[in-house]
Amino acid sequence: MKLTHLALSGLLAFSAFGTAAVAQDFDRAAEIEAAIAAGDIAKGEKVFKKCKGCHKVGDNAKNSVGPQLNHFFGIEIGSSADYKYSDPLLELKATGQVWDIEALDAFLKKPKDYIAKTKMTFAGLKKEDDRANVLAYLASIQVAE
Repeated sequence: MKLTHLALSGLLAFSAFGTAAVAQDFDRAAEIEAAIAAGDIAKGEKVFKKCKGCHKVGDNAKNSVGPQLNHFFGIEIGSSADYKYSDPLLELKATGQVWDIEALDAFLKKPKDYIAKTKMTFAGLKKEDDRANVLAYLASIQVAE
């Protein structure tokens, strides 16, 4: 079941009044809402076909050549359980950086420019609309239950 835009907005409003953990959820929810608003989910699902050979999403997604991509918006880079990340990505993880829209957009544009010597061999998505649509698609999965 996917949260509706209205339900997500309610979550955002509720989260604004909580603890630090809830504040983190608020930031994550805001990132998800922004990504969904910026792109086209259906078009993003089509573009994501380029990624499916290495990354899995949805029910029972497991790590493959790349990590599974369920629930990664707003989490620390390199934190997918049981996945062996490259040393350069682990160095980035040590900085505490999270996968927010800006980081994801930059990474998807040209992964090797964002993380030198990443294991990811994908050349990237040059078109801004393609990246926005993929992010909208992935964000829609983040709110799926």
